[in-house]
Amino acid sequence: MAKSILIILFTCIMTIIQAQNASTIYPLKEDISTIDGIMKASYEVVSGEAGEIRQWERDLSLHHPKAIYSFIDTLDGKAYQAIMSLEDFHSETDTMVATTAFYESEIHREVLVFGNIAHVWSTYETRLEKDGEVVRRGINSIQLVYDQDRWWIISWIFDKEREHRKLPQTFLPN
Repeated sequence: MAKSILIILFTCIMTIIQAQNASTIYPLKEDISTIDGIMKASYEVVSGEAGEIRQWERDLSLHHPKAIYSFIDTLDGKAYQAIMSLEDFHSETDTMVATTAFYESEIHREVLVFGNIAHVWSTYETRLEKDGEVVRRGINSIQLVYDQDRWWIISWIFDKEREHRKLPQTFLPN
């Protein structure tokens, strides 16, 4: 009985959240007008409690329709480059966050801009509780383009810090 009530309560809360999110028109001007805005939004959309629906509609509005995610993964102890679409990234993240809280925040940023293109080096920290201990750090390399009076994310490539490969001082806060 208690389990049924919890399921009904959870379903009601998720429906309310989805209805609130549906009333938001994306993209938000503050998300796409500046590099700072698009980076802030990027970290906000992936962070949240276990089971919390992520802001994928907002995330889609930040990315060019053909944007890709790429990261270093390991298989049988060997590193390889994994590449996926934004939709695949959302799906994989949904699977992970169904049972795990995930909070990622930027701790340092380097930006290079030429004309309508920008390259952002964004050092991140990951926590599995909102104000918990840092469980992972790494670097996001994000490519953006300014087109149609706004910034678009074209691609992400990221790698995490490892025991034998610490983050360089140049990518850490002073």
